Amino acid sequence: MTATVWTLLPPIIAIALALITKEVYSSLLIGILAGALLYTGFNPLHAVETTFEIMGGKLGDNINICIFLVLLGILVSLVTKSGASRAYGEWAVKTIKSRRGASFATSFLGIFIFVDDYFNCLTVGTVMRPVTDKYSITRAKLAYIIDATAAPVCIIAPISSWAAAVGSSLPESSTMDGFSLFMKTIPMNLYAILTLLFLIWLMAADFDFSAMGKYEREHKDDDLSQLEENYVVGGAGKVYDLILPIAVLIVLCIGAMLYTGGILEGANIIDAFADCSSSTALVLGSFFTLIFTFLLYIPRKVLSFGQFCEAFTEGFKSMVPAILILTLAWTLSGVCSADYLNIGGFVSSIVSADSVISMLMPAIFFLIALGLAFATGTSWGTFGILIPIAVAVFGDSATTMLVMTVAACLSGAVCGDHISPISDTTILASAGAQCHHIDHVSTQLPYALLVAAMSFVGFLVGGVTGSGVIALIVGLVLLALTIFVISAKHKKAAN
Repeated sequence: MTATVWTLLPPIIAIALALITKEVYSSLLIGILAGALLYTGFNPLHAVETTFEIMGGKLGDNINICIFLVLLGILVSLVTKSGASRAYGEWAVKTIKSRRGASFATSFLGIFIFVDDYFNCLTVGTVMRPVTDKYSITRAKLAYIIDATAAPVCIIAPISSWAAAVGSSLPESSTMDGFSLFMKTIPMNLYAILTLLFLIWLMAADFDFSAMGKYEREHKDDDLSQLEENYVVGGAGKVYDLILPIAVLIVLCIGAMLYTGGILEGANIIDAFADCSSSTALVLGSFFTLIFTFLLYIPRKVLSFGQFCEAFTEGFKSMVPAILILTLAWTLSGVCSADYLNIGGFVSSIVSADSVISMLMPAIFFLIALGLAFATGTSWGTFGILIPIAVAVFGDSATTMLVMTVAACLSGAVCGDHISPISDTTILASAGAQCHHIDHVSTQLPYALLVAAMSFVGFLVGGVTGSGVIALIVGLVLLALTIFVISAKHKKAAN
């Protein structure tokens, strides 16, 4: 049943079950087993053997990604326990003098903490609540600023858990470098770019519309003290105990990329980045950052040795869901690869026979990714399923159409994650802001869908023209027109 219409069943089953059950882990596993049954001629024992053979191989090939996620989780736990985020919040309360300043400081902290969206949501919310409360920024608006910064920044940041996940989503047989492909998607990731620009405009204009505007008018003068919780954070960390570990992580990861790319053997910077082993570099950078953090915290007694060691298990636990979903997504892509069901052989033959379908692929993948991420609440599982299919459609070379389609997968995944009430980052943004979850979901939805519409049109035009640059320009023009119309209506209403 290889390279036939039946090869579509595993991802279809996984997607359909995810839409129905809202459970991504079991849906992926059932999709994997269905593919293994097809491959083995419905022999249950051989199907299970094949499943775990593929899973073991995938874990072995991507073990550095798993190690990096664990090390990153430990680092996040250490920074949180140190009390450095609390110190930043205390500094911000004294320093910020306006409502716009409070909004921009919140967004800036979210942009700075780009290494992981979980860390981003909880840290930014906990730190900035007293500041935004002081200037009557509602908790729903705070939750939106957190959510609109976290995932969009992580998905266009080269040194992040998201970059590692995307780079490891390529089929095993692919000769492309996942990190290089990810880097090429950054300027074409319309939803992430437009969301950040839209947020900047909202903060600068200092007004809201639609559901958020209504909520702001009704709740601007609420007493928020009853919503506040007491957070006990150990450690005597200062602001630089937050800034230095993240800055060192960035510098060391970039240095490790140059090192693995042969910079010490005479390669120039461009060739070193092109030839680097990104997964190895991320492990090296994060490991030496942990050593740096130990030397920064322990001698100054920011944390005790026991507290430092506690972060190892806490950090590992925090990354278990991410590692599990990646493992299942890798296994599903393995079952569908050329070595097994060869879904690429079938899909590419259909697409290559119709140029119109090929041109519509970025827009189609954007909508599919949006729907799947909305239903499952996970971005990682979404692009883990769809990226291998995109590679199968456009071949094993980083053509403009492949890069644009992968960017569309990432954009749709982040958008679906934003509007999903069961998304982990949406829930964490609500928790970080201490906002009622349904208020955050309902007020964020119109903003997210507005940017999604601009992104869809951009990918549609980009696919037809075969140009990612044109796709970005169309998205930016639509954003500018939208801002102009909304600003004009607001000014008219104000008069």
